[in-house]
Amino acid sequence: MHVLRPQFRIEEQRALAFASDRGFGVIVAADEHGPRGSHVPFVLERRDDRVIVQIHLTAKNPLVELADGTRRFLLIVAGDDSYVSNDWYASRDNVSTWLYEAVHLSGVAHLRDRDDNRGHGDALLAASEARLPKPSWELAQMEPTKRETMLASIRVIDLVVDQIEGQSKLNQHKSDEDHVAVANHLAREDDTGSRRLAEKMRALRPGLGYEQ
Repeated sequence: MHVLRPQFRIEEQRALAFASDRGFGVIVAADEHGPRGSHVPFVLERRDDRVIVQIHLTAKNPLVELADGTRRFLLIVAGDDSYVSNDWYASRDNVSTWLYEAVHLSGVAHLRDRDDNRGHGDALLAASEARLPKPSWELAQMEPTKRETMLASIRVIDLVVDQIEGQSKLNQHKSDEDHVAVANHLAREDDTGSRRLAEKMRALRPGLGYEQ
């Protein structure tokens, strides 16, 4: 097993920053019936030399019982993706593909005490609300009885990360001519995810003849 060092490699730092910025992913573990998964918001923390991903699930979610301090969980954090047609390239005989960015974080999952629910809720809200251009909404603003009922219905899980895998496919192995052609096509697409990928492709190889 790869154990993370207190000082992370540049690639690991970038992957962690990417995951933290996204703040949403798919958590997966397996029981005797096969894989189980849930879509979850999360907060990423540093505690001493460890990376902790903290999530919450409803108390009845099958993944809760699997967070026993020994079983490994995987968190998949997906970024933008876009299809690339084979006739977008400048050169002939390329194949169509998908460009994308994603991070996989894995490690052992630990179930937290119910007393930790409020702290997790506050931290998750603070991280999520900070992404919006408005004053942050806080749990303290919620009607107390409803708030406590809601908090009592969840369980908090710490995923102690020991493996970090960043995946980025942005046309890295194509010629400059093909790289520019695909980036230009993506920049003209209607969806913002494709346009964001185009911006990242341009940043990878600046100074080429991109369309303005």
